[in-house]
Amino acid sequence: MKKIKLTISGLSFTQTQSGAYVLILSEEDGPRRLPVVIGNNEAQAIAIQLEGLKPYRPLTHDLFLSLASAYRIELQEINITRLEEGIFYSELICKRKEAIVKIDARTSDAVALAIRFKCPIFVNEEVMKRAAVFIDEDGKLRPYEEPPKSNEDEDDIFEKFVERHIGMDYAELEKLMAEAAEEEDYEKASLLRDIIRVKKGEITHSDLNDHLKRLLS
Repeated sequence: MKKIKLTISGLSFTQTQSGAYVLILSEEDGPRRLPVVIGNNEAQAIAIQLEGLKPYRPLTHDLFLSLASAYRIELQEINITRLEEGIFYSELICKRKEAIVKIDARTSDAVALAIRFKCPIFVNEEVMKRAAVFIDEDGKLRPYEEPPKSNEDEDDIFEKFVERHIGMDYAELEKLMAEAAEEEDYEKASLLRDIIRVKKGEITHSDLNDHLKRLLS
């Protein structure tokens, strides 16, 4: 499943739920926003870190950071993996030596840790499509709807993708292909593979165009 990188863009009090706050996560390269309702304690833990404040005694998330650092455990990223009955589910991707471990976590805790570990925040595309909103001209959150795409738009997107990548060297292309495969974006990975094959002379530009047509069909 394709992953979307997010950044923290806001934290505000909500009047719909007593003592709750709304954490706004923004799509890094797009207009979509992901609103996550969190509790007061988690909102405080996030706000303190965002504002660069240092509590008199370590908070729970600071203790987790200290413990992980002491045992050389790295938090590589957090993923918001699913949405069920209005609740977002997340996982921590941790690394110690060569071992990679996935740990279930509340999204509010996961974000509070991501800030402290300075690691990226991702969400599955499926979750983003179901829960995304945008900020209208009045500053209010509205449900987001994907604009319809024509075949011409998609054709232009793929052509520009090829133009951007055809001049890269093999090492760069192979790295991007591996990253796309890891994110399960197999369409992008297969296109990068064919670009590499064109540069190596294994297939022709005509073969690459046929691949583009198959993607658009």
